[in-house]
Amino acid sequence: MDNFIKKIIINHGHISYLCLTVLLFLIPASILSQETVSKDNCLNCHLILDGKFKQPAVLFSSDIHFKKGITCSACHGGDSKSDDQDKAMNKAAGFIGIPHGQQVLKICSKCHANEFNNFVKSVHGQSNTGNGTIINNCVTCHGIHNIVPVKSPSSKVNGLNIVKTCTGCHSNASYMRTYNPGISVDQLEKYKTSVHGQRIFNGDSKVANCASCHGNHDIKNVKDPQSRVYVTNVPSTCNKCHGDANYMKEYNIPTDQYEKYKSSVHGIALLEKGDKNAPSCNKCHGDHGAAPPEVESITKVCGTCHALNEQMFQESPHKDAFQKKNIHDCAACHSNHGISKTSDEMIGNGEKSFCIKCHANQDKGIQVAITMKSYIDSLLKEVNLASYLINKAEQKGMDVSDAKFDSNDIKKVLITTRNVIHYSNLEKFTGSINEGFNITNKAKITGEESIKDYYVRRIGLGVSTILITIICVALYFKLRKIEKKRT
Repeated sequence: MDNFIKKIIINHGHISYLCLTVLLFLIPASILSQETVSKDNCLNCHLILDGKFKQPAVLFSSDIHFKKGITCSACHGGDSKSDDQDKAMNKAAGFIGIPHGQQVLKICSKCHANEFNNFVKSVHGQSNTGNGTIINNCVTCHGIHNIVPVKSPSSKVNGLNIVKTCTGCHSNASYMRTYNPGISVDQLEKYKTSVHGQRIFNGDSKVANCASCHGNHDIKNVKDPQSRVYVTNVPSTCNKCHGDANYMKEYNIPTDQYEKYKSSVHGIALLEKGDKNAPSCNKCHGDHGAAPPEVESITKVCGTCHALNEQMFQESPHKDAFQKKNIHDCAACHSNHGISKTSDEMIGNGEKSFCIKCHANQDKGIQVAITMKSYIDSLLKEVNLASYLINKAEQKGMDVSDAKFDSNDIKKVLITTRNVIHYSNLEKFTGSINEGFNITNKAKITGEESIKDYYVRRIGLGVSTILITIICVALYFKLRKIEKKRT
């Protein structure tokens, strides 16, 4: 300790023993204890310096590493036990001064190996500028000399603070342009409008923050199949919170969305068939600006994929009626998370009809629905009959290729007609479906005429065969008669 004080006096001749004694007493015992003095002379020295040399030591006195007994030399190198500045900061003793970039990772990895292994495989660990400088390292997110446990309210990566930490880079357009000009920098503004953002800025630490969805040390590029926010992984990522009944209990919202989605037409398309164009949670709710679609917006949300159906619905009488009664447009008939494959049974007045949920048996709406269902059923019967006749004629060897080709348009007519139902307009509906009846009528006529032609040909062939046979027999007997006369 004597050498330590002498060193201070040599470097600061204007400081007297008395001043030094006063300074030492002014430093809180929790910061400069006898144990600290004996363990880390780097800290002791910096605590009695001024300005930028003192600040790191003051911060480090509250750092989790300090509280765990880790000295300055663990990161900066050198000999923290020596009270001789030259020896303490000698490169031969491993002194490196202020570590940068990869040095930081190497130092932290000595203790935090798992986190390091995840980080070097992450988008942050692998991305760099043209000169090879990595995007960030441990201290970018956790801090330098003021690192505290994650659960501490003052931690930079605490749930309530991590959004500010991430957007320190991600909201900086000039900084982000250095690494990836294609990444948007408005995530924070969007997040503030989301349900998650509004709650977190009001002190709710349970709601989703950046790390909840993207991960922490193992963040992957959104296009990487291993990313938590890769299109096929989004539903399971959201379900970690939204599928946990205990976790979501205080928010009073359902927790069965994922189970419904998995069996829905969208879920099957995305999760089973691998159709990446199929919507997942964020396609409908948004990602950084995630919020449940309201009555006014749900049609537009669905319309991002189903544009034609949206246009038809906007012109239908249902649009105003649904808004007046606060009914969720598309979801009223198709549901939301558990959307099933549509069928003709959804209209009319049958047991599976959605129309009967709102319409009484005798009102105009249900009568229109019954008529539409009747038309579709009739067309399907006509299609089956036309197909039967065309196939039968083809089996008999008749050329019906043109009729078969024209019949393919029936599928288009049925698709169009089923979509036109969204108009809820019988005139537009019949205008569409009548085209189908015209096609099937032509196909039926072609099939029937081809079959008749087949039988006409068969009869003609039979008659011709009989006549030829009769002539042959007659010739045979004639020849026999001639032969008998010669003999």
